[in-house]
Amino acid sequence: MMVALKRRAVITAIGAGLVGVAALTVRPRDKGAPHAEYFARASKALRAAGIATPTMVIDRDRLLANARQVMRNVDGRLPLRLVAKSLPCLPLLDLLMQTMQTRRLMVFNLPYLQQLAAQRGDADLLLGKPLPAAAAAEFYHDFQGGQFNPGRQLQWLVDTPERLAQYRDLAKAQQLDMRVSLEIDVGLHRGGVDSAQVLQQMLAILKEEPRLQWSGMMGYDAHVSKLPLASLREKALTDAKAIYRDYAGMAAQAMRPNGSLAGLVFNAGGSPTYRMHDSSGAANEVALGSALVKPSDFDTDLLKDLASAAFIATPVLKAGRHFQMPRGVEALGDAVRAWDVNQERVYFVYGGNWMADPVSPAGLAASGLYGNSSNQQALLGSGAQQLQVDDFIFLRPRQSESVLQQFGDIVVMEGGNVTEHWPVMPAMP
Repeated sequence: MMVALKRRAVITAIGAGLVGVAALTVRPRDKGAPHAEYFARASKALRAAGIATPTMVIDRDRLLANARQVMRNVDGRLPLRLVAKSLPCLPLLDLLMQTMQTRRLMVFNLPYLQQLAAQRGDADLLLGKPLPAAAAAEFYHDFQGGQFNPGRQLQWLVDTPERLAQYRDLAKAQQLDMRVSLEIDVGLHRGGVDSAQVLQQMLAILKEEPRLQWSGMMGYDAHVSKLPLASLREKALTDAKAIYRDYAGMAAQAMRPNGSLAGLVFNAGGSPTYRMHDSSGAANEVALGSALVKPSDFDTDLLKDLASAAFIATPVLKAGRHFQMPRGVEALGDAVRAWDVNQERVYFVYGGNWMADPVSPAGLAASGLYGNSSNQQALLGSGAQQLQVDDFIFLRPRQSESVLQQFGDIVVMEGGNVTEHWPVMPAMP
């Protein structure tokens, strides 16, 4: 009996030891560290500039390096069109248009269309989504004239025969000459021409109405880069290019029987897929925007040669000695901190709940207990971050559109110093 008890005690001790070893193995390690040198310099520059509120920061050096890298990748094979919704700031667009030698912009809403037509009279504008005919009517009603000529510099995007008929009626009623690009479905299945029959219906409307001028096509292929296997991506890209080639050929045969495609725009690509296009397919230009500031949703193999150029900087309002559970569950606090050193400290920052994730100092994470807050977001860390009240925390946006516009003027940094403030365009869907 005594031997059996001893054996049981030994087994129990070994089991407890194994559990302890396993616990040590899976127990979270300390992920914290002070600001990396890049963000330490940025923090110092923001302080010197008197920044004290949540701010969108763009690194001009990185931005221009990205623009030049994109140009090297494209290597002159196709013209570039910048996507305004992803770069919603006129000085930002101006800098990129100058650097990348393009006046082509893609526009997605009526207010941006109105602003760009009024303030950038030499721009070539292509709608990136079909707007209701009533929105087109409003544009012409409010258009004040000037350098911009809608009949030469604006392409409306139309996705169905029904919408094209509405645009035809608008053109006839107001005696407007309207350039029309056809949205085609190359596999994303978000709308647009999806059969030869539908395309022929739309071409018939165009041929019958002299005030409508066919200006080209737009086929968005963002789905290609999202597919999980290389073989699937390759097939999806091949299929997308084949669909585009077939639709473009059909339209050209009907609308340009002499074979000349001069002046037509066959737009394709986007930030995730611009490198997949060259002059070998039907597409004769590519669009991109977000890749130039590279938010985290664009961390892909095709964009790995580009650097993050936009960050949110926000001050710490409160730096707790250690993370305390709210009243009623305080007893759990010691256990939580003992298990995960990364929950030792809590930092409440100015604002929060953005489409962004902490990037510096390292090892910060949102608190599941407190949840998201647009007022004072709680971020947990080990304390190795060495943060004090009024220190800056930097977050990396997941996307650029809408996020860039949440903080007022963009703070521009160059050479480690704040050099400019850029006003943003109003946030619009």
